[in-house]
Amino acid sequence: MTHLFFDIRKLQKLDEKRSPMFEKNRFAKVMVYIGIAFWAAYLVLFGVLLPSAFSEGFPGMEPYHILNKGLLIVLTLDFLVRFLFPTPIQEVKPFLLLPVPKRKVMAALLLREAINPFNFFWLFFFVPFALLSVTRFYGLAGIVGYALGVWLLTVMNSYWSMLIRVLKRQRFIYICWCLPVYGLLALLEFLPDTHWVSTFTMNWGEGFILWNPFAFLGALTGIGLMGFINYKVQLRLIYNELSRVEDTKIKKISDYAFLDRYGNVGEYMRLELKMLFRNKSPRSQFWSLIVITVLFALALTFGLYEESGMNGFICLYCYCAFGLATLSQIMAIEGNYIDGLMVRRESVYNMLRAKYYVQCGMLAIPFIFCLVPVCNGEITLSMDLAYLFFTAGIIFPGMMQMAVYNDKTAPLNTGLMGKRQNNNVYQTVIVVASLTVPLLVNSGLELLLGTTGSYIAMSVLGLTGFLTHRLWINNIYTRFMARRYRNMEGFRNTR
Repeated sequence: MTHLFFDIRKLQKLDEKRSPMFEKNRFAKVMVYIGIAFWAAYLVLFGVLLPSAFSEGFPGMEPYHILNKGLLIVLTLDFLVRFLFPTPIQEVKPFLLLPVPKRKVMAALLLREAINPFNFFWLFFFVPFALLSVTRFYGLAGIVGYALGVWLLTVMNSYWSMLIRVLKRQRFIYICWCLPVYGLLALLEFLPDTHWVSTFTMNWGEGFILWNPFAFLGALTGIGLMGFINYKVQLRLIYNELSRVEDTKIKKISDYAFLDRYGNVGEYMRLELKMLFRNKSPRSQFWSLIVITVLFALALTFGLYEESGMNGFICLYCYCAFGLATLSQIMAIEGNYIDGLMVRRESVYNMLRAKYYVQCGMLAIPFIFCLVPVCNGEITLSMDLAYLFFTAGIIFPGMMQMAVYNDKTAPLNTGLMGKRQNNNVYQTVIVVASLTVPLLVNSGLELLLGTTGSYIAMSVLGLTGFLTHRLWINNIYTRFMARRYRNMEGFRNTR
C-alpha cells in the first residue's frame, strides 16, 4: 500500500508536468499561492486577536472554552470550502487500466485525502490562539494535543464533505443529505435551555488539550466510520461515474421553438440552452451557482454584511457569479466541436452573440432574488439596477474577451475538477478585475456625483455597452479568427 501511495503521487506529478497547460498555469499557481498566504495571514491575525476579545466579552470563561463552543461553525465553513476540491473518484480512471486492484487504489486515494495539506490549514488559526490562551494552563503539551485534535476533526470533516460531493455528482438533489444532519444539530443546539452541541464540542476540545484518550478515540472512530462509508459508496459508484451511461428514459425535451424567429443566432441560443441543461458539467455548475446566488441574496435580505459595507460587493457577485464561471471558460466547451464551427463563415460570430444574449437573459434570475432585499429596504433599487446594467454592458464584454485567448477544451459530462481546468494568465486577471473594478468605479463616481449619481452613471455605462454589443462582438470575432489555427491546435491537444 505504501509503494502504491507514492507511485500514485509520482504519476500525478508527472501528469501535471506533461499537461499542455503546464507552462501557462505557472502564473495562476503563483496567484493561488499568494491567495493562500493572504488567508493564512488573516487566520493568524484572528488567532492572535480573539483570545483578548473572548476574555473581555465572556468573563468567567476561558477563551478556549468559547472557541470550542463554536467548533461546529468552523467545521461547517470547512465543509463548504471543500466543495471547490476534486474527489478521488475522479482520479481513479487512469489506474483502472493497470493491473492494480481498484480497492487498493481507492484506499490509497482516501489515505491521500487524510494527509491533504488543506487539513492543516486551520492550524494557522488554532495554534496562535492556543499559544495565547492554553499555554499558561497546560503548557506546550496542551497546545500539541489541541492542534492534533483539531487536525483529526478536519480529517473527519474532509471525509464527510467528500461523501456529499460524490453523491452530488450523481444527482444534484443528493446534496440535501447534509440538511437533516445539520438540521438535527441545529435543533439540539437551539432547543430551550439545552445547547447540547456547543457544550459537547467545548468538552471535546478541552479533552484534546488534556490528552483525554476518549476524546482522541472519538475522533479516530469518526474518521474510520466516514472513511469506510466513503470507501463503500465510491466503489459502488465508480463505474457509474466513469462510464457515463446515457439515460435511456424517454423525457419530454423542449425544442425552444420560440427561438426559430431569430435565425442562425436563435439556433445557437438553442444550442447554448441545450448544452446548459442537458450536459452534466454545465448543468451541475448552473444549479450550484443558483444556490450560491440564493444564499447571497438571503445575506442581503437579512443585512448580514450591512455593517461591514459589503452590500455592494454581494449585490455585484449575485449578478456576475454565473457569468464569471461560464464566460471565463468561453469557447472551452466549444473546443469539443470547434472543427464543425469553423466550416461555415461567421458561425463563431453568431455563436458569440447567442452566448451574450443567453447570459443577459440569465440575469433575470438574480434580479428576481435581489428584489427581496430591495423590498426589505436593505439595498436600494438604484443600486440593484446599476449592477444589473453594469454587469450586462461592461463585465460581460470584458469576460467575453477570453474567447480570443482560451485554447483548452473543457469536458461536457465530467466535473470541471475531474479534468484539470487550470486558469491561464488572462482568465485570472479578468476574473479579479471583474470583481474589483466595478466597486472602484462606483467609489470614484460616488465621490464625484454622489451615491444616486454614481448608480445612474453606472447604469448609463452598462446600457451603452449593451447597445453597442454588435461592435465589440465583431471585434472579438475578428481577433479570434486571426488566432484560430493556434487556438484550434490547443483545443485538439486537450480533448
